[in-house]
Amino acid sequence: MEIELRKVTIRELSKGYQDNDESGVVGYDGKLDIRPAFQREFVYNDTQRNAVIDTVKKGFPLNVMYWAVRENGDYEIIDGQQRTISICQYVNKDFSFNNLYFHNLQEDEKEQILNYELMVYVCSGTDSEKLEWFKTINIAGEELTQQELRNAVYHGSWVTDAKRYFSKTGCAAYQIGGKYLNGTPIRQDYLETAIKWINNNKIEEYMAQHQHDPNANELWLYFQSVINWVKAVFPKYRKEMKGIPWGPLYNEFKDYNFDTATLEDEISKLMLDEDVTNKKGIYSYVLTRKEKHLNIRAFSDNQKREAYERQKGICVVCGEHFEINEMEADHITPWHEGGKTIAENCQMLCVDDNRRKSGK
Repeated sequence: MEIELRKVTIRELSKGYQDNDESGVVGYDGKLDIRPAFQREFVYNDTQRNAVIDTVKKGFPLNVMYWAVRENGDYEIIDGQQRTISICQYVNKDFSFNNLYFHNLQEDEKEQILNYELMVYVCSGTDSEKLEWFKTINIAGEELTQQELRNAVYHGSWVTDAKRYFSKTGCAAYQIGGKYLNGTPIRQDYLETAIKWINNNKIEEYMAQHQHDPNANELWLYFQSVINWVKAVFPKYRKEMKGIPWGPLYNEFKDYNFDTATLEDEISKLMLDEDVTNKKGIYSYVLTRKEKHLNIRAFSDNQKREAYERQKGICVVCGEHFEINEMEADHITPWHEGGKTIAENCQMLCVDDNRRKSGK
């Protein structure tokens, strides 16, 4: 692998700058791919963007940037996308700094900016060498998400099309499912979630299989099916529905014919049940019937001690005596049969008997 340090002026960098969905983001007279498929979207806020311009105007040095040479002799940005876009947007008159656009500046001020020299390391080598370099130099910068790194490894036609649906601000996935998903599209949270859902958490396997597919239609159609199913089964939206693993639930229960009115009635009652401490888990519970999703309120230490003393340390199942730390609290009348987590409904069982009872 060869690495060369170059000086590139802002005049050279911003020449031919374009930013649109069809041709992507390019600069350096069309020879520099500013946003390759593996890169994140533009995430700088106004303060960060202005800091870049302030640094340039004062003539202070910006951090070194990194480019990689492609087979055709053109370049792609490995590190420095956010700074590069900030600079090119300003020169392109896309935003003002201190209430002045670039075209409002005096000629000598414009020349000072255009002649500003950026320090750029240019790397030539194999794809694997460039990828390893990419991972290494980003350790010191704003940490990449795991999905952003995966996009680098499996970049190609599939990733490009998938990002169109899942990785843009206001993207289609956000429009139909934003209130059901955690994270943000631009940091690849939506894309990562969708792949987890469709392939049972085996993200790399799915991306490797589909890397050279011409489009991501399969993933997009699947995602739409999941969201439409959720809206049909649970037509009343609650904030607790955000971030639930809907994909696995859809995969398991999509062919069931649920009575939505009955489900809603049960959900409403469980939301009011003070023993249910994990309200988000209600949606998984009404489908799977597994109480673990609800985190039923545990008995307090005082309630356990009261039951232990009442039983004189005797397990009510096996009749043996145990120290309190060798026993666990149990609902006499099970929660699912209406038993509450109150002192009168608490009994102490030895660990073995409680585990056997819980496993039934």
